Amino acid sequence: MSTKKLIIYKFKSLYHILKELSLDLNFKIIFVDNENSLNENVKNLNLYLIISDKKYPNFSNQFVLNSLPINFSQLIEKINIEFLKIQFNNQSELKINNYTINLNSRELLMKDIKLSLTEKEIDTIIYLFRSKKPANVEELLDKVWYYQTGTETHTVETHIYRLRKKIFATYNDNNFIKHDSEGYFI
Repeated sequence: MSTKKLIIYKFKSLYHILKELSLDLNFKIIFVDNENSLNENVKNLNLYLIISDKKYPNFSNQFVLNSLPINFSQLIEKINIEFLKIQFNNQSELKINNYTINLNSRELLMKDIKLSLTEKEIDTIIYLFRSKKPANVEELLDKVWYYQTGTETHTVETHIYRLRKKIFATYNDNNFIKHDSEGYFI
């Protein structure tokens, strides 16, 4: 079964047309007629597209079909293009707690607040987030900075200090990157 879900929101005639042709499509079709049901359907989905006849401000991944009639093959092509865009954006974003890192723009986002990050800051955050255990200074020097083992430097401490200060100044969050006796972690 396809992981792509096309959610048709309050557009029953379109649902009936696509449902008849669903065997030839590369996505699953779901009809939803109320906001609660829509919220429930999208809650745990990564790859979905909501298609409706008007824009709804509380939802992302929307495709508005407001000009009818439309050629069926053009419609399917547009839907597939929208799914490709969503896949690309999903691959370029990383969710960390209440934050999103946009790897393309090198920004940390929470709600509507953006913080520009350097490539090394992004690399550090990603490494700490994906690490199963706290990362000590030597590990970060080796895996993020590619320094040789045993190099005497305060690069990691200085870099993380500045990054934590930057995050605190923007989001008032002192706990994004934590530290204990074993090392740094998110």
